Formats: sequence, structure tokens, C-alpha cells
Amino acid sequence: MDPCPFVRLTVGNLALKIPVASRPALSVVHPSSSPCFCKIKLKNFPLQTAVVPYIPPENQFPDNQLQTLAATFHLSKADVDKLAEKSIFSAKPYLKIAIYTGRGGTTCGFNSGRLLGKVSVRLDLAGTESRVCVFHNGWISVGKEANKGSTAQFHLNVKAEPDPRFVFHFDGEPECSPQVFQIRGNIRQPVFTCKFSFRNTGDRNQRSRSLRSESSNSRSWLSSFGSERERLGKERKGWSITVHDLSGSPVAAASMVTPFVASPGSDRVSRSNPGSWLILRPGGGTWKPWGRLEAWRERGSSDGLGYRFELIPDMSAAAIVLAESTLSSSKGGKFVIDLGGGSNPNGRGTPGSATSPACSPRGSASGDFGYGQWAYRGFVMSARVEGEGKCSKPCVEVSVQHVNCTEDAAAYVALAAAVDLSIDACRLFSQRLRKELCNHQYFLG
Repeated sequence: MDPCPFVRLTVGNLALKIPVASRPALSVVHPSSSPCFCKIKLKNFPLQTAVVPYIPPENQFPDNQLQTLAATFHLSKADVDKLAEKSIFSAKPYLKIAIYTGRGGTTCGFNSGRLLGKVSVRLDLAGTESRVCVFHNGWISVGKEANKGSTAQFHLNVKAEPDPRFVFHFDGEPECSPQVFQIRGNIRQPVFTCKFSFRNTGDRNQRSRSLRSESSNSRSWLSSFGSERERLGKERKGWSITVHDLSGSPVAAASMVTPFVASPGSDRVSRSNPGSWLILRPGGGTWKPWGRLEAWRERGSSDGLGYRFELIPDMSAAAIVLAESTLSSSKGGKFVIDLGGGSNPNGRGTPGSATSPACSPRGSASGDFGYGQWAYRGFVMSARVEGEGKCSKPCVEVSVQHVNCTEDAAAYVALAAAVDLSIDACRLFSQRLRKELCNHQYFLG
């Protein structure tokens, strides 16, 4: 499999210091007693915000300090070409940063504050698909007195580095058992097929030693995760999707193990009682759990899909949360696992909230969950899905560093399918689902 070129543009190591002489002019607010923040803008990309730490004027920013990311922009080759193109109407692109003192809003937004100054960093993105390029690392004078020597100083690091990814595209909606293509430029190559199905109550006591029977060997074990929660009433349960390679061998699966049940007196799946999926990989002639995806319907004005994804090292160790956020139920959005920080494209939450490196799918199969070769770092994956009532053909991007075999890629494809199906599973129970998702013998609502 050949990856697509991507570039990861990062902004980090932010700091602000203001000389003592400058304080009278900034008497309204001062960063030593009031928080600072900045707004970071790259053309054609959403605005990102970040807190700016204040350091005393006499302190120096240590050159060997661990990189702390404030914002991340993921650029495809098309994005890089568009930003780097030359014409009489466009110059080299700039990264623009506005620095503010004072609180960023009454709650948690960054909509107010006193503008301290603006900085621009010129970007030359040509060739960054294959080499690391540092555009700025150090201090910049900001404010109205930037040329008088007694001005505020803003520290930042702006860097671009190659971040190649495999790109997969579902040729249909997951519940319609589509093919999955790998995309590279204009080339579309089939790599997987998906099979959507329902687990039936009669299958729960079956045993099989053959992995080719898809998930029959593990059905009794899988059902134990959700059996205590299953009850009559409004619920969606038993959905399963299996990913096969081109030879027909199952290489990953997503199985709904906790039903999506309406909370009492409501027609929605609540955060306190989410439904869940297990993402499974083959190993030792059976299915082995790799990760768990929980999903629910958020209340309030957002009315979005809340989700949490965590790794399952083994049946005894504590799970490791890799992503927890929301995306729009009506418009869809991106499910993202990014352990490098930066802002969330969907709003609330921070992708990649894990507190320690975690294993790749390959690592989970081998039991290596430490800081070795397969530890998660930086961007891991993203999956774009559509909202309710729209034809959703998920597009999945996976970092090359986290794929070492077909099963690795398939695990992320299965996870993307589970995210997409969760949009329907969390749909209000007052609304009807499409016929492909309804098993009238096993499914109510």
C-alpha cells in the first residue's frame, strides 16, 4: 500500500513576556495577573485558539524545553499546492497570530480580551512533504512599540514536517456492506470488503474454532458485555460489521456489545448510559478485543453525538482513553485520534487525551503496551462521516507510522464504520431508521 503525502504544520512553545517599563501602558490588564491567549489563522483553515503562558522578563525561554503544541494544521498535498501556488494575485502564505491579554470570554470561549499585537510568519511549504522545515523558533517583538526596544516579546515555534497517511474510502454506507478503496491521487484500489449483519439470539451459544465463521466463535463472549443491559423497550442492538481482505479472510470487526437504549422517560441515548462497540482483531484462531467505542446523544443546543474511544490492553489492565469529543448529529464531522495536541475540529473536547503513549493495533495483538516501536504518537487517524439522513461514505486517514500490516489498517476501518453507525444508533427513537438497520425479530424502535 502506498501512502498519500500529508504535511503537519505545528505551532508550539508559546510564551509572552512584557518588560516592566511597558506595564503602565498596559494598566488595564497584565498577563502576570490575567490570562493571555492568541488566535491562530491559516488561510482556508478554521481559526484555532490557544492559551499563552506568561514568563517574567528576566527569564529566558530554554532552548531544550519539551515542545508544547498549541495548534496543529493537517495539510493534504492539494492543500500544500494551493497554499504554495504562485500568481500575480497571491504571495507566499502567512501564518497569522493575534495575541490578547485578558480573559477570553465569560465561560470558556476566546471572544474578548485586549489586543496586544499581531505577528505573521511567512511559510514556504514547497517540498515539506519530504523534509522538515522550521519557519520560526524564537522571540518576536509585538505591540505598538515593536521598534523601540521596550516592547512585549512573543515566543513561538512554527514547523512543518512530513506526515504521510493511508487514505481509505467506503464505496457505500457501512450498513450496505460496501467495498473499501484505498485512495492515492486519482488511483482507487479496492482493499477491503465490509459485511453488515445482526447477531441473533440463537447464535449466542454457538462455538466454533474457525475464524472464517466470522464472529460465531466469539458471540457468546461478546454477548456477555451487553446482556446485563439488554431489556425490552426502546433499544438498538446486535449490529455488527466485519472487514474482509480481498482473499475473503476477516481481518477486523466492530460489534455492538452494549445496546443503545433510550434513557427512562426519554427517546435519546444518554451520556450516563451509552451504547458501546468492541473493535476486534484476529489472533490465535479467535477474535481479540483491541478497543472500545462508546457513543451517546448530547443534550443542549449542540444536540451532537458524544463519543469516547479507549484501548483495551487486556482484560485485566485499565483501558487507555485516546479520544473523547463530540461531532454534529445533523452535519456530521471528523472523528479524530491525535496525540500531538492542537484544537478539536468538532468543538468540545480534546482529541488524544491519553496521558501516556499507547500501543498500536499490532502491539495489542502481541501484548506490547509500553513505549516501544509501536507506541502511539502524534496524529493517529481521522474518519469523516455525514450527519443523520445523509448518505455517509466514511473517508478514513491513518498515519503510516501506525500501520505495519493489513490488520492494522482494517482495525481503523472497522472503527470508522462503528463511528458512522453510531450516528444512526443514537438517533432519537421517535425517528425511524432505514430498513437496512432494522431487524424486526431482534430490534425494537
